[in-house]
Amino acid sequence: MSEELRMSLTNANPPNVSGSESGECSRAGTVGGQASAARRHANSDCGKVSMRKGDDIAERLLDFAAGVVNLLPALSNRPGAANVVKQLERCGPAGGANYEEARGAESRADFVHKVRIALKEVREARYWLRLIVRARLLEPSTAIADLIDEAGELVAILTASSVTAKRRA
Repeated sequence: MSEELRMSLTNANPPNVSGSESGECSRAGTVGGQASAARRHANSDCGKVSMRKGDDIAERLLDFAAGVVNLLPALSNRPGAANVVKQLERCGPAGGANYEEARGAESRADFVHKVRIALKEVREARYWLRLIVRARLLEPSTAIADLIDEAGELVAILTASSVTAKRRA
């Protein structure tokens, strides 16, 4: 089993990510305890490996979905959380799944439509995560805060992607 997969499954902290030759990479960070920092660092301009922009977005959506799924067991036995769990179980991973469908779109209009669906799902997941904090269903933690922050960044990315694609149509 790869180190990255093992860390993702055990929700462990990623290994220390060192910066480029000139120092620390400003893009390195973690999301919900996932191993995304090392991957993002490797894919950023301060690393040597490069990937297409869509691959990075897809990986971020996958890391976000994994973070949401890893959060659900802590909520399952909480009074009043049953509906929140069901909703997050559905919309947390749906953003990434819809983005993957968009990447295989048959037309520009189909791409825009599917990216907008992914956007709606991530926005909904962000809402439920914020509700967890506001309703005190779980104690506030950096994992939840990181997921909420990442959802905000993903909303911005997916919004820009759909606007750009629509403009080019």
